[in-house]
Amino acid sequence: MTDLHDPATFRAALRNWLDENDLTPPGDHSLEGHMRQFARVMRALYDAGWSRYGWPERAGGLGGPAMLRAIVGEEVVGRRLAEPGPYSMLEVLAPTMIDYASSELAAEMVPKLLRGEEQWCQGFSEPGSGSDLASLTTKATQRSDQWIINGQKVWTSFAQYSHRCILLTRTGDADTPNHQAITAFFVDLDTPGITVRPLRTMHDVDEFCEVYFDDVAVDSSRMLGKPGDGWQLAMDLLPYERSTCFWQRIAYLYSRFDALITEVRADGQAVDSDLGETYLALHTLRCRSRATQHRLADGHKLGPETSIDKVLLAGAEQRLYDTARDLQPGVVELDDTDWRTEYLYSRAATIYGGTAEVQRNIIARRLLDLGKE
Repeated sequence: MTDLHDPATFRAALRNWLDENDLTPPGDHSLEGHMRQFARVMRALYDAGWSRYGWPERAGGLGGPAMLRAIVGEEVVGRRLAEPGPYSMLEVLAPTMIDYASSELAAEMVPKLLRGEEQWCQGFSEPGSGSDLASLTTKATQRSDQWIINGQKVWTSFAQYSHRCILLTRTGDADTPNHQAITAFFVDLDTPGITVRPLRTMHDVDEFCEVYFDDVAVDSSRMLGKPGDGWQLAMDLLPYERSTCFWQRIAYLYSRFDALITEVRADGQAVDSDLGETYLALHTLRCRSRATQHRLADGHKLGPETSIDKVLLAGAEQRLYDTARDLQPGVVELDDTDWRTEYLYSRAATIYGGTAEVQRNIIARRLLDLGKE
């Protein structure tokens, strides 16, 4: 019997299945089209079992190492069957639910996400609290067996398509230290009092949203962990943004690198040192991310060292699109192509998921012990 828990065997079998099952996107390149395609792909993968490997059985998975999830993401996104953005939310939020929700809630909800039945979002950042999560002001006040939430979140990716939100709020009294006053909830976005407003960015996509909470009642059973566990949840969640989640984004960048080489050659240009430096940046990133995947698969708890992965990702992504702009004059400035949209999006690579400045401070203080100055 084939051992699909072996990564090499698993990858070979998955590739055969993907070759035999046509999941090619239908051609709708809008954000809404990407979301529909992602749901379609996830349902097919779930029905065939692929998207259940690497997840614990208690949450609807089929077990096996987390590396299997990374392989699925790499193959699916690398083939451009799904976009990396929607896929990333799966890899960031499902582990958090499994770690912090009650076993009953995780068993009920995680399979809905794995099979593409639902999309979830992450309600962390606020207008005045981006990289400094400890200063968030969205307030949750207990009233009997419910919590009443008021406040605003921003830069909430895909909120307009999401069914639920993992939300950070402030609880406790005025004397409670910041880090101990943060509590997380799993909130249904169709709850009365929630308003979602998409934000259209300079790359002409409304991926990000503002989300307003006005006297939103959430049952106590939807608290993730205990009161005051929100800070630790956030610290445990953020490394997932830089591990399995990164693996499939790297696959996407490699696919765009291959497309760039094809276009440069079609224009009669030689593959020069700029492309070589881009490949080196991508390869360095992949090697680092591979080590992170193996640490995760071996059961290690990820921590501040994943800030190195984030710095490398931002640098490689921006170098790729800078090279595309330099080798194809006018492709960004004059032509309405994917290169323009993606170049503009890449400018935020040093901001999303934690700014480059914050990541370098983490590396300096927590890994190199250089102090605060």
